[in-house]
Amino acid sequence: MQPITTTEELASLCERLKEAEFVTVDTEFLRDNTYYPKLCLVQVADDNEAHCIDPLADGMDLEPLFELFRNENVLKVMHACRQDMEIFYLLMNELPKPIFDTQIAAMVCGFGDSVGYETLVTKITKAQLDKSARYTDWSKRPLSDSQLKYAIGDVTHLRRIYRRLQRELDETSRGSWVEEETAPLLEYSLYHIVPSEAWKRLKVRTNKPRFLGLLKTLATWRELQAQERDMPRNRIAKDEVLFEIAAHPPKDVEGFDKLRGVPKGFSRSRAGKALFLALQDGLEIPDEDLPQIERSKPRPATPPMADLLKVLLKQKSQEAKVAARMVASAQELENWAAVPNTDIRAMHGWRYEIFGADAEKLMKGDLALTARNGEIDIVELEAEGE
Repeated sequence: MQPITTTEELASLCERLKEAEFVTVDTEFLRDNTYYPKLCLVQVADDNEAHCIDPLADGMDLEPLFELFRNENVLKVMHACRQDMEIFYLLMNELPKPIFDTQIAAMVCGFGDSVGYETLVTKITKAQLDKSARYTDWSKRPLSDSQLKYAIGDVTHLRRIYRRLQRELDETSRGSWVEEETAPLLEYSLYHIVPSEAWKRLKVRTNKPRFLGLLKTLATWRELQAQERDMPRNRIAKDEVLFEIAAHPPKDVEGFDKLRGVPKGFSRSRAGKALFLALQDGLEIPDEDLPQIERSKPRPATPPMADLLKVLLKQKSQEAKVAARMVASAQELENWAAVPNTDIRAMHGWRYEIFGADAEKLMKGDLALTARNGEIDIVELEAEGE
């Protein structure tokens, strides 16, 4: 098995694939030592052929592949595609469409929460995946036969998985459910990293405005440095170092050298001087412009009704053959049980049909849960006077 290593070969392949109803897609990439994922291999297949594409080959231009991904007449089938979509967004500055995520579809078809690819392969194709090449270095060339065999399997098995799931969706008229759950993956904002928002990902233990203002400035600096140098954030500076600087800002650049976690001589580096300037900017932020974190209100004790709702959710999800997590989360049910007018997903659309309506009846006392022969029964109660 030989990967495609020239733009001409790729263009010829994509010319054929543009006539396909769908193509299955997967990638192999590395991100251990970089900020951005490094694409090392792309696998594609239709009903007739399957190929590995080498993006690292000399002179390779992936534009023919991107043109295929832009073709809205060809469905792109992937599994748990969030990371694959991010890679293509970074390379194309747009997203492949339309897409079909088999993990989402499998949840709708009752295969469980966040079902893994290996599980689907076993249950649907009855095959066993060879996992020996999973954690190899995909950037090294030449790729071995075992690596290529492993990689191509990810798109050949996916063909049968897609066909099976699509058939079930057609039979149950649930295609719109999958489209609804897939829609967020086509939002550009999901993949667009805003450096000034990076501080919000940090787990802070204080909501002091000045500390937060400094932390925001420092995290923005780190994010920009990581992007510019294509390095992991923690290689630039660990979270703990940012917290220490924000809590005890040094009075001069030499003060950085006294902090734990800061390499020796950091104050003399260009990065050290840039960080000190960023710190000064943070210190000069007017009080009224400092970020705020609202104190979370104490959560009310989880009422016993939440436990009943969780039992009902499990029962109704099993009946509907859909993953319970797609209908409602435990947190949503606890919030709704505590404050019944809370707006949750389960009170809308298809979720309301299979669970929300009965949940409302349970809350109002018009429906009961009973046990019989080790099984849960749902009993609708007659109104008084009937």
